[in-house]
Amino acid sequence: MAQPVAQPVAQASPSACPTPALSRLIRHRITREDTLISLSEQYNLLPTTLMGMNPALRQGSAPVGSEILIPPYNGIRITVPAGSSWRDIAQQYNVRADVLFEANGCQEAPSVVFVPGVNWSPVAAVTPDRRQTPIDRYPLPDEVSIVQAFGWQVNPRTNAVEFHSGVNLAVESETSVLAVGAGTVAFAGMQPGYGNLVVINHAEGLQTRYGLLDSIAVKSGQQVASGAVLGTIGTGSDAGNNPYLHFEVRSNSQLGWVAQDPGNYIPALRIGRSP
Repeated sequence: MAQPVAQPVAQASPSACPTPALSRLIRHRITREDTLISLSEQYNLLPTTLMGMNPALRQGSAPVGSEILIPPYNGIRITVPAGSSWRDIAQQYNVRADVLFEANGCQEAPSVVFVPGVNWSPVAAVTPDRRQTPIDRYPLPDEVSIVQAFGWQVNPRTNAVEFHSGVNLAVESETSVLAVGAGTVAFAGMQPGYGNLVVINHAEGLQTRYGLLDSIAVKSGQQVASGAVLGTIGTGSDAGNNPYLHFEVRSNSQLGWVAQDPGNYIPALRIGRSP
């Protein structure tokens, strides 16, 4: 296989702030062997990130010899609406304003910015209307501390920046795990990376996932009501000595089940929120 040609788009200049993400783009010249999946693996990026940056890849490949842009990490490039502040953009995409500011080199008023940790989608994300969403309650009997939030963050063990597709909720004793809304159990069993897992498909193209359970009380195909007991989590769970529930919300799209911030549906699960 021929080695791909990859060249920096722009060189970083010394600064007290990080070099803007859009100044760290790499140009990759497409070879015959390149596919969307191979490129995402080569650069350790989500396929959706590459599609968002490069419309030519949205059908799975680009013409041989053409160039695509590779960002330094996952996210999306957006044009800033006139009059918008960093806080406005951060609120719209549910990211921290300071993280957004630093990811773009601490610039005062750029016209185009890179928003880290946001999944590109062919359909613009819409803030859910809580009057209509089928998700209507907390996944545990009582609110607990959030030990790991949704989104991009530094792994304290490896210092690597990683994407966390849900929230981890601390559990101190044997606790029932509850369905956050009515739906159909799509999966109930062991799944690599999730341990004992229950997946529920809801109306409005939404799905919730409940991982690291100690026991499972439902089966695939079962209809469940909001608040139904799905299983338990506690000292015997796959989370080990410090048990926690791993909870996700996903939405159905042309790209499959895309992870969403649970805090958009359950306010108590917003980043940084503790009971």
